[in-house]
Amino acid sequence: MDRSQLHIAILSSPGMGHLIPVLVLGNRLATHHNIKITILAITTSSSSAETEFLKKSTLTNEKKTIEIIPIPSVDISHLINSSTKVFTQLRLLVREALPKIHCTIASMTHRPDALIVDIFCTQILPIAEEFNIFKYAYHPTTAWTLALALYCQVFDKEIEGEYVDLKEPLKIPGCKALRPDDVVDPLLDRSDQQYEEYVKLGLEYAAFDGILINTWEDLEPETIKALRNNEKLRSVLKVPVFPIFPVGPLRRTVETTERDEVIKWLDKQNHGSVLYVSFGSGGTLSTKQMTELAWGLELSQQKFVWVVRPPSDGDADSAYLNSTGKETRGMPGYLPEGFLTRTNEMGLVVPMWAKQVEILGHSSVGGFLTHCGWNSTVESLTNGVPMIAWPLYAEQKMNAAMLTEELGVAIRPEVLPTKVVKREEIEGMVRMLMYTKEGKTIREKAKKLKKSAENALSDGGSSYNSIYELVKDIRSRLL
Repeated sequence: MDRSQLHIAILSSPGMGHLIPVLVLGNRLATHHNIKITILAITTSSSSAETEFLKKSTLTNEKKTIEIIPIPSVDISHLINSSTKVFTQLRLLVREALPKIHCTIASMTHRPDALIVDIFCTQILPIAEEFNIFKYAYHPTTAWTLALALYCQVFDKEIEGEYVDLKEPLKIPGCKALRPDDVVDPLLDRSDQQYEEYVKLGLEYAAFDGILINTWEDLEPETIKALRNNEKLRSVLKVPVFPIFPVGPLRRTVETTERDEVIKWLDKQNHGSVLYVSFGSGGTLSTKQMTELAWGLELSQQKFVWVVRPPSDGDADSAYLNSTGKETRGMPGYLPEGFLTRTNEMGLVVPMWAKQVEILGHSSVGGFLTHCGWNSTVESLTNGVPMIAWPLYAEQKMNAAMLTEELGVAIRPEVLPTKVVKREEIEGMVRMLMYTKEGKTIREKAKKLKKSAENALSDGGSSYNSIYELVKDIRSRLL
């Protein structure tokens, strides 16, 4: 390796939702800034989809400046039980993997000049300090959720009782107030271990040398301004110089030209006539909710592509760390009787997985019913596709609130997250988005954001310059 070449290691926590943005960030830094990138990917034994994705990324990566090192899975079965939340499990998986990460970095001939870690890997601080490596966190979602994570240490001291019982919104300095109903999952129960882990995460964030965010200036101008300049918000930080780098919207690109069954079906549909329905790699619906969604789509008489996963009557994120990529039972077993036959000419039901980036970029897709995971949201925004926001877990309620109330590129069910969305409301939302004047206004706003996103990453754009400033910041610290 050329010793004069900057070397950055990027650490990813388990799960496709975190691995994908890390790989995209690494590719961006290697391709546009000639940086040697080493991606350390913490794996799990239960997600074959994640393992296959890593293998594919390694095989198709022609850049000699990117190396992917899988960190072997660790056993946390002795630390968890059936009620342990996914957020806590992810923190524990990273914590138990720290010795393996330490050994991996120690064995490198040319150790990294800087270390970038994703949201669940902030526990790496002692290792970075031991090896005297500059450390940056990568927050792969919004600036608003970052502000909440940082400021939660203040809420923890000042607020008594449960956040969801508050009568007034949570006021984050310089940012949009947060309704109690929309708080992130770890704040739902202060007696649960995930609450303690979330507060620790915010404290760890505050000790890094800087933070990258997968957003852009025009999308969240006031929140980014607050993170940079609001004295009350920045009072929680532990370092005097704490730069914020909005580097988004970073997302997967279309990698194949092969047209599969779904794309060929979309080729035959009218422009903007299809609703794409997917709840991501980790989201699941209850049996009752899946039945209502099926009936709602059928009643709407709207063309659709629906990526269907088996229902689960447990937590909505129950599939996040257990994604096998394989279907365990036939779809007729959990869809309404006769649904596939009745909608044969109207829609396409795809089991488990589909090429989402390619689908959202297809001209016949005019709307996206989504769980509002940030990867999916960014893929929708960068293609100018308006949304029906259907949040399930994690920070998705915050994302949905921003999409509907601030950006105006989505509509949202009224009864979530506490009740089942009935078929009549689903039918109404689909028709509103795809047919009405209000839907047309939402589509126009989505198209404007697509242009804004393109500008941010283009030469001289805000995110292009922000990535340049990140590289400059690392080099200046080395000097």
